[in-house]
Amino acid sequence: MPENPVHVSGPTPAFEVGPLRVWSPVVLAPMAGVTDAPFRRLCREYGESGLPDRWFENHVPTPRIDAPSGLYVMEMVTSRAFVEGSARTFDMLRPDPAERVRSVQLYGVNPTVMAQAARLLVDQDLADHIDLNFGCPVPKVTRKGGGAALPWKKDLFTDLVTSVVRATESASVHRDVTVPVTIKMRIGIDEEHHTYMDAARIAEKAGVAAVALHARTQTQHYSGKARWEHIARLKDRLKIPVLGNGDVFSGADALAMMNDTGCDAVVVGRGCQGRPWIFRDLVRALHGLPELQGPTLRQVATIIEKHAQWVVEKENDEFRALREMRKHVGWYLRGFAIGGPIRGALNKVSSLGELHERLHALDLDQPFPKAAQGPRGRAGGEKTPHLPDGWLDSPYLTPAQKEQLHLAEDGADGG
Repeated sequence: MPENPVHVSGPTPAFEVGPLRVWSPVVLAPMAGVTDAPFRRLCREYGESGLPDRWFENHVPTPRIDAPSGLYVMEMVTSRAFVEGSARTFDMLRPDPAERVRSVQLYGVNPTVMAQAARLLVDQDLADHIDLNFGCPVPKVTRKGGGAALPWKKDLFTDLVTSVVRATESASVHRDVTVPVTIKMRIGIDEEHHTYMDAARIAEKAGVAAVALHARTQTQHYSGKARWEHIARLKDRLKIPVLGNGDVFSGADALAMMNDTGCDAVVVGRGCQGRPWIFRDLVRALHGLPELQGPTLRQVATIIEKHAQWVVEKENDEFRALREMRKHVGWYLRGFAIGGPIRGALNKVSSLGELHERLHALDLDQPFPKAAQGPRGRAGGEKTPHLPDGWLDSPYLTPAQKEQLHLAEDGADGG
């Protein structure tokens, strides 16, 4: 028995998403510009390091079926860009060769185009799991009817989800298993317009394998506290797995969410920014293992350099890769005693050598600070929902709204 064992009431660590066996109830949420292949690899490796001793001696994972430390979803791709052959989109879809289960989040508003994209993902063997985005709260997306605004229109939501599920099922007939479809959504638009319960019922009836709920409304954006009671209500109503998202920043938070809601897994987004080792902590906690101390600054510096090296290898362009790393470096160093000028200099590095030099000029013996624990990301305040004119007048599309929907595919993120 491990020291200080913990107890999760209700679910056991393993659950299933269609044919996929997820041995640890943990999911990395897709985040635009964040969950690329190098970052997913880092998170997954930490997650697997949190598994009980000799786990791999006792289990032989089946490729493309078994997810030992959870699912790690790549940054969202837009269906239209993929169908139209965007080189950048195909680059985003290129998986890490060591990825165990390839999870892709797909975004779009046109049921026909979304079905085409899903079929292509399966036909070209690019995905083992497809997640659909209905959680994006960004005004430039929702004001055109996409993201968190879309489930309000029941006819569009039904057509879109049903079309994607049917497309993946038909495209999977020549595979050993069907590629499962899941959805990620929010509570609704605001307190007067909750959509999650109806959307979940529609999705379950359409054949979706699991539903993830970010327990905030579009209006809340990332402000305030996630209202886990809605996750619990959804879990009580559905037969398929329910995944909880919102305010999980530690192993203790994950245990609390699962105990309070009975959800089948926890989804982590902002909580892992600059903190990929949170997946080790989550996996350990959910397997009943004791918490470990956070890394020292010396250890964090090593992680940063490893991450940067992988980004350079992916981009094949050192300057571009280091520019991509700047936001990560800021997140990694949060809470450590580092002066403003030094942080500014680190934010301008353009080579691996320069990054190494500036990191190793720091006081690397600092322990992991309390200020680096807890919530991550900018919460901000509530935001007035930006929606198409007359969007809330009816839960069904008007002809004019149908004509404008294609504009919603520009600028979405993972929500």
